[in-house]
Amino acid sequence: MLHNVLAAAPVMVLCLLLQGVVVAICLRRYASFRSTFQDQAALWVDVLLLITVMLLTLLCNFAQMAIWAALFILLGEFSDFTTALYHSAVNFITLGYGDIVMSKQWRMLGPIEAANGILMFGVSTSVMTAAVMDVIKYHARLQRE
Repeated sequence: MLHNVLAAAPVMVLCLLLQGVVVAICLRRYASFRSTFQDQAALWVDVLLLITVMLLTLLCNFAQMAIWAALFILLGEFSDFTTALYHSAVNFITLGYGDIVMSKQWRMLGPIEAANGILMFGVSTSVMTAAVMDVIKYHARLQRE
């Protein structure tokens, strides 16, 4: 089991770094965009902001699935990237079909990736929730003025 943790650790750190960068970019761009269109209460501004945050965080999660898939290929668990990516996605989103199973030697990478994935989706969800809450607060403030 220790070899699973050692193999997964660099991938988990890379995923955490990637998620951190994407969250920081999303929040900075969101704040910048919101201040640029501060006087506008247009629906398109809110929609554009929320879609951008959702797309960036979703793309980040897809990239992390691809990183895990690359690890599986590197370890020789899968011969093609498509199968590795499918298996990675099933683990990352904690779906756990079980139709493709890794060898006994590397099987613990599945639950490790699932723990990483559920954490990353939680972070993505919190960023989206913060954006939605900001839109609600912004419009509540406009109505009071």
